[in-house]
Amino acid sequence: MTRRRFFLTLLVGGLMALSAQAETIPKAVTADPPADVKFPARMEVIHVPSGGVLINGIVYVAKGAGPHPTLVLFHGLPGNEKNLDLAQAVRRDGWNAVAINYRGSWGSPGNFSFAQNLEDAKAVLAFLRDGDNARRLAVDPMRIAIGGHSMGGWVAAETAANDPGILGAVLISAADIGAIGQFAQQDRAGAIGFLNDNGLESLAGVTAASMADELAAHAADWSLPRLAPKLVGTRLYVLYSHDFVRAHSESLIKAIKDDGGKLVQSRLEPTDHGWSDHRIALAALVVTWLNGLH
Repeated sequence: MTRRRFFLTLLVGGLMALSAQAETIPKAVTADPPADVKFPARMEVIHVPSGGVLINGIVYVAKGAGPHPTLVLFHGLPGNEKNLDLAQAVRRDGWNAVAINYRGSWGSPGNFSFAQNLEDAKAVLAFLRDGDNARRLAVDPMRIAIGGHSMGGWVAAETAANDPGILGAVLISAADIGAIGQFAQQDRAGAIGFLNDNGLESLAGVTAASMADELAAHAADWSLPRLAPKLVGTRLYVLYSHDFVRAHSESLIKAIKDDGGKLVQSRLEPTDHGWSDHRIALAALVVTWLNGLH
């Protein structure tokens, strides 16, 4: 092979690789769909009963008469990154996307606690499965998936482990709240400092100290690997990054596979905890995975 032909072969191969990579990005991630005049896309404010109060949230309702498959997203601690760009991409792909704020966070009434986050997640699923709400929001109650980022990944994993009715769950840089609780047991001051660094001004009724104490008290109860036996039959997509909780995802994946789980998929990406420079990639991965759940 001549040198010229060799370099041409490399060039063509590179272009084909780039083309194949481009084809992995669903159109919904980068382009708006045609409008539906009769059933346009819209946003609805919701108030979900949980723990004696009404927590706030939004539903990005997809265009079309529906009912639509629906993805519920749970935010992290405190929730500065709510992944609403991901929610919009999911909606463009024909799914409803739901985002809620736990009790005591971002204007939802009540005081914040980790334990209540799990109750709020259960409450929002019950709300969406209610017949009147499902009809009003064009939700197909038989096709609901869940997802969460960081602490929200823990919420999604706990919820998936106890709700066999969901289609599947996507965990994005999930934090093992039990492992953080173990850290709080061993180094309370360090845990308080870590929590303060997250910025807690959007949370009501708590301090970093009270949160560290709650985490320490439930370290054994909230470990991600302990959920493995309940997740072996769940379609789970674990997306994780080069961040401080990478080992948390790896431990969960290993535990599920060790228990015989074959439905867990995973992907490691070279980005930070918030996927700051991988937003298009994140949306592409999630939308592609969701399409496989139909």
